[in-house]
This record gives sequence, C-alpha cells and structure tokens, in this order.
Amino acid sequence: MELRNLMSDVCERCSGTGWELVEGKGVRPCKCRLSNRKGQMTAAANIPRRYDNCSFENYHPQGNNFTADEIFRSQSHALNDAQKLAREYPVLDVGLLFMGPCGVGKTHLAVALIKVLIDKGIHCLFYDFRDLLKQIQDSYNPVSNTSELRVLDPVYDAEVLVLDELGAAKPTDWVRDTMTQIINTRYNDKKLTIFTSNYPDDPDSPNEESLTDRVGVRLRSRLYEMCKVVRIKGEDYRLKIGSNRGRK
Repeated sequence: MELRNLMSDVCERCSGTGWELVEGKGVRPCKCRLSNRKGQMTAAANIPRRYDNCSFENYHPQGNNFTADEIFRSQSHALNDAQKLAREYPVLDVGLLFMGPCGVGKTHLAVALIKVLIDKGIHCLFYDFRDLLKQIQDSYNPVSNTSELRVLDPVYDAEVLVLDELGAAKPTDWVRDTMTQIINTRYNDKKLTIFTSNYPDDPDSPNEESLTDRVGVRLRSRLYEMCKVVRIKGEDYRLKIGSNRGRK
C-alpha cells in the first residue's frame, strides 16, 4: 500500500529525475520541477496569507467606465501600470510607488505584480515596512552595534522587493536612517523596488502629513528617481465590505 502511494507520486513525464525527454531535441526541465521551484520561490517571497488570492484578474476598479469616473480611471491606470511592469520587466527597470488612501488596492496590485514575476522565475520579496523595522530592531546586537545581516541581506539581494506601507512607522532618526540605508543600497545596486504608501505628496488638509513629512526630503527625492508615481483614488473597499456585512 505504501509502495503504491509512493509510485503514484512519481512524475510520469520524468520518472522523478526532474528532466523531460523531448524527442529529437534532448532534455529540458520537467514541468514538475518548474512547479516545485515556483512553490519554493512563492514561499520565500514572504507574501502574507491574507493576500494569497490577490491577482490582476480579481482587481476590479471601482466606479463607472461610461461616465469618465475619476476613481475608475485612476484604478484602471494603476492596474495597467502594474501589468505593464510585470509583462515587460526587466526591459522596464523603473519601480512603482502606489500612493492612495486605505483600501483602494495598492497592496493587492503590488502582490499581483510580484506573483507574475515569480511565475517568470524572478526572485521577489514582500515586506510590510513596519514588520521589517521590527525584525531589524529585534536582531540588533548591542555589543557590535550592528543589525543581523540575516534580516537585511535578503532585502538587499531580492531582485524585486515590495515595501508595503512606506511612511507608516513613526519617523524617528533611526527609522529614517534605516529607510535611507535600505533604499539607497537597492538604488545603487539597480534593484527594482515597488512601494505602497497611504501618505500623499499633496495632502488635502494642512493637518495631514505628506510622504515627505514621513520619510524626509532626501529620501523622497530618491524615490522620484527609482519609481513612477501611481496615484490611486477611491473609497476604502474593506470599509464597504464591513458595512455590507452589517446590513445582513
């Protein structure tokens, strides 16, 4: 019984070797091998389980296409920008900075983008910026005054990095120095980075903070070089879902 189960798990194409024979051409990596590699790369990308189902196919712009709706246009353009980068990378080597209020799909698009890149065999990594800062703090070594490279090395080395919620952490000197170190390192190494932020460049109210207020003038200037700004408008989709649940 156990032997039969083991035999049924062996790939019929390659008999477990990982290489598929192509008549008249030799061998090529088997689909089972590519599938396993994709699974490993997806797991290593650190995408939160909440976003497991995010894809371009299930990102639906709010509003109405037939009335030149401003919200619909902004979300449609954001979807097109993300799809274009996923399709044309590495020919396109400028990142994206998704800016907009909560619940308009910034993280959804960023995750959908790197999922497509992972399908193409590109090593990607996702981090909520607040979680990354927490891990760096937890790994801090007071004796050597250095942070563990086991945390920072994957962030530096990832071919494509998503930094979610840029500016959400309280902008202390340490936070800004850490942000600058990470972003400048990737900039100098010409590594593609995708950012999301709830903080706009031009707040509607004088009481609201801008992205520059949160990350500093120099770092905001660096982001202009690294990324195309994608401004997304709309209502908080999560709030709308919660309101609909309350009516049931």
